[in-house]
Amino acid sequence: MMTTMAAMFGAVPLAIGMGTGSELRQPLGVAIVGGLIFSQAMTLFTTPVIYLLFEHIRRYWLALKARGWQLAPARRPKPA
Repeated sequence: MMTTMAAMFGAVPLAIGMGTGSELRQPLGVAIVGGLIFSQAMTLFTTPVIYLLFEHIRRYWLALKARGWQLAPARRPKPA
C-alpha cells in the first residue's frame, strides 16, 4: 500500500498539471493514477479469496485423509 501510494502521489502532479504542454502529459498521469488504484483494489480483493480457496482445498484433503478415502484406486497388475 505504501509503495502504491508513493507512486500515485508522485503521478498526481502529472494528472492535474496545468501550464504549457500539460495537455500532452495529463493523459499519462491519469492512466498511471487510475492503473495504480485499479491494481491495488484488485490485489486487496483477490489475495484473501485465493487464501480462502487454498484453505478450503487443504481442509478437503485433510477430510479425505482422515476418512481413509482414496482419490484413485491403486492399480494392481493382472495375474498372468
